[in-house]
Amino acid sequence: MNRIQVPAAAEGFEEQFAESMRRHLDGTDGLVGARLLRPQQADGAYVAVMDFVSRDAFTAWMRSPSFRAAHQTSAPGMTGDVESYETVVAVGA
Repeated sequence: MNRIQVPAAAEGFEEQFAESMRRHLDGTDGLVGARLLRPQQADGAYVAVMDFVSRDAFTAWMRSPSFRAAHQTSAPGMTGDVESYETVVAVGA
């Protein structure tokens, strides 16, 4: 997970982020899925959630040219905090 604080002036963030996800994640080995969650509170952070088959697959992606390309440009004032979790229980898809 990556919590992303987006300043109010960051117009087009969702579209730019979605395009970056499509461009840089498509075909990533071990990626199960990726989502961008919009905050429901006015001052909340967006959350990017990526599910990988293993920690090794996630680590390999973080070391890849695709990861570097996806993180080259960010809007001024944007900050992100990465959090890692391991699935304990899953129900449904």
